[in-house]
Amino acid sequence: MDKKARVLVVDDEPSYCEGLKVALGAEGFVVDVAASGEQALTIFDAQEPDLVLLDVMMPRLSGLDVCRRIRSKSDVPVIMVSARRDEIDTVVGLEVGADDYIAKPYRLRELVARIRTVLRRTGAHLARSRQSKLEVGEVVLDRDRHRVTLLDEVIKLPLKEFELLALLMENAGFVVTRQTLIDRVWGFGYVGNTKTLDVHIKRLRSRIEEDSKKPRRIVTVRGLGYKYLEP
Repeated sequence: MDKKARVLVVDDEPSYCEGLKVALGAEGFVVDVAASGEQALTIFDAQEPDLVLLDVMMPRLSGLDVCRRIRSKSDVPVIMVSARRDEIDTVVGLEVGADDYIAKPYRLRELVARIRTVLRRTGAHLARSRQSKLEVGEVVLDRDRHRVTLLDEVIKLPLKEFELLALLMENAGFVVTRQTLIDRVWGFGYVGNTKTLDVHIKRLRSRIEEDSKKPRRIVTVRGLGYKYLEP
């Protein structure tokens, strides 16, 4: 499976870090956490994250200082986070090399959108790179030929179902949230009925599951989204 975008969350509040680790993990990111500026720099060198989510106000080594040190050796995207909404904070954060700035409190959906936007804009990492051929168990998906086979039998899929299957297969073993599926398949600006996703999943199951009422490939993770099970 392709490498997922790795995010380093830096904040001196452990509960905040752990909460974000779970939430961003559910969105398909690999998450490391650091409780101090010093620890952040150590983890940064060891893990080489694709993006850093960096709190401004930390004891000893501030987020601004950490950003300066990161910028001295790397162009990895940095999003600054602060409980202060002062314009001066924004200006200083951007002047030291941050790519974006978000103020607490924020909605998770807004944060995820910011992260993906920065990753796309900087070209640092595609959160899910488009591998041309995917094979999970008995199902093979070929993007170049727009073809899906199950036990060597061709399964014809409409475009949306094909794209859903591709996204789920390239994240096999991981939960893909409902919002992520909608954003990636229907677009970030989609404002239609989210039940559309459920209808397409139901149709997809009817084509690739032996028993669509008892799926063993595409399973529902209640309250989150869907997961393609690895064999």
